[in-house]
Amino acid sequence: MPIRPENLARYPADWPAISLAMKEAAGWRCTCEGECGRGTHQGRCPNQHGEPAYGTGSTVVLTTAHLDHTPENCDPANLRPMCQGCHLHYDRDHHRETAAATRRARIAATGQLALLDGPERS
Repeated sequence: MPIRPENLARYPADWPAISLAMKEAAGWRCTCEGECGRGTHQGRCPNQHGEPAYGTGSTVVLTTAHLDHTPENCDPANLRPMCQGCHLHYDRDHHRETAAATRRARIAATGQLALLDGPERS
C-alpha cells in the first residue's frame, strides 16, 4: 500500500528492506488467516503476489501490514504480509476513524461543512 506523504517520516529509513524480508519469509503469499474479516477464505488466504486474486481475478499486490496501525512499530510480531484486499479490510476501522478525524479538522479549520463530504459519521 502506498505510504501517504504525511506519514513517510513515521517509517524507518530501512522500511523497504524490512517489508521485503517479511514478504520473502511468507513465500510472497498472504498470511491472513481470516483476521481481516473479509469472509472470503478459511485458513490462510490463497492470494499470491502477482497472481490473479481469489474471487476477483485482479492482480495481487502483497503488502506489509502493521497490526497495531503504528508505522514506527516494526517489530516482526507486529508485521504481517497481506494481500491488498486483506490489508484494506484489516485496516477498515482505522481508516474510518482517521477519515472522520480529517473531516473534523477540516471543518474546524474552515468553520463550515464541505458540501461534498456528506454527514459527519464519527
